Amino acid sequence: MTATIEISGWINSRKVSGIQVQVLALCAAAAAIDGFDGQNIGYVAPAIIAQWHVAPQDFTTAFVSGLVGLLIGCLGVAPLADWLGRRWVLIGTLVAFGIFSLASAAAQSITSLSILRFLTGAGLGGGMANAIAMTSEYFPSRMRSWMTVLMFCGFPLGASFGGFLAAALIPAYGWPMVFIIGGIVPLALAGVFVVLLPESIRHLAVKDASGRAIAAILRRIDPHSEIPSEARYVVAEETARGLTVRHVFGKGRTAGTVLIWVVFFASLLDIFLLTSWLPEVLHDAGFSLSASVVATAALQGSGAICTLAVGPLLDQRGCLPVLFPLYLLAAIGIAAIGFVGSYFALILLASCAAGAGIVAGQNVANAVAANFYPTYIRATGVGWALGVGRIGAIVGPTVGGVMLAMHMGRPEIFGLGAIPALFAALAVLGLRWLERRSKVIVPS
Repeated sequence: MTATIEISGWINSRKVSGIQVQVLALCAAAAAIDGFDGQNIGYVAPAIIAQWHVAPQDFTTAFVSGLVGLLIGCLGVAPLADWLGRRWVLIGTLVAFGIFSLASAAAQSITSLSILRFLTGAGLGGGMANAIAMTSEYFPSRMRSWMTVLMFCGFPLGASFGGFLAAALIPAYGWPMVFIIGGIVPLALAGVFVVLLPESIRHLAVKDASGRAIAAILRRIDPHSEIPSEARYVVAEETARGLTVRHVFGKGRTAGTVLIWVVFFASLLDIFLLTSWLPEVLHDAGFSLSASVVATAALQGSGAICTLAVGPLLDQRGCLPVLFPLYLLAAIGIAAIGFVGSYFALILLASCAAGAGIVAGQNVANAVAANFYPTYIRATGVGWALGVGRIGAIVGPTVGGVMLAMHMGRPEIFGLGAIPALFAALAVLGLRWLERRSKVIVPS
């Protein structure tokens, strides 16, 4: 009789191995690249605006075009991974991103920069959904949420490091160097992925892939385990065929999907409003370019620190009880940026509070989405949640540009900016109600 190995149970019964840590580290590196790219346009904006002699609000096109590209990548590229596999889609997104980021260094106008930012975003768009899905699928359920948010700490760390790097590079070498480094690193990382990144083991089982390939990965996780040569590999969860996007609304998931989309939309709206315009608003208020960039980098860095602090609680108490207070903290911190006056230390403190809430909140929301969807639609579900979030990311810088064009002051801009974080908190309450009512928001 052919032996049957259920992948989730098999992983749950083993200790974490070196290959699982390797997958975590590689996916975190990909998240750091996404974080660096997502924020570097905000870091270089003041220098480009000064060099090209354009009005700050005219730069909105450059902010938004990259986010539109990311939106298309999330909605169109991420679902491919549920058919073709996580590994090669992730590698392809890194290569495309690296090429177009290098080309951005040669931009000569807002139009050319906007086009290249669009292509860069489209190249990278599907990558993060795959990194989240890959990490979730390699770890046991007792620590899956924690490892997923730990991996995504790469995003704020990449964004924060990019700010400090930009503050050092721009005065010495000019803004193109930021894009040059942002292109070289992902191309090099793609080569590392080809050598070191395995395919998602759960995806292989769901797709009924070669038993030999699955057995090889299982032996790397536990070299001492006996794997029958003719074993059959399965994942004990829901599966279906057909268009994967349709299934994110199936099996009672409609309300949960919509609420997750609200969280992602509001969360990423605030993140990109802050990272796109905070440096320019502070610079216009009289602070130096370096100080303005450091305040924005601190926002991302505090988000990474807060994520590390709350991460161990996620698998013990659940993601949603942790997520609600994070978004309340975000609303308070964002509003405070506008109302603490001209003392840089207080602005820095408010920025850290905002980052601790909104950035860590987004990291935890990623784990919520990854847990909510089964393997066969996980990349699609996470990708579309990120895609809806990217719509918020487009709205954030656009609204910021409109507010600047209307000559709104810092209190008005960041006072209004606190409202989406409150909507995210309310959506989390809705998810908690669904969880208590039907038990649908649980690790899969």
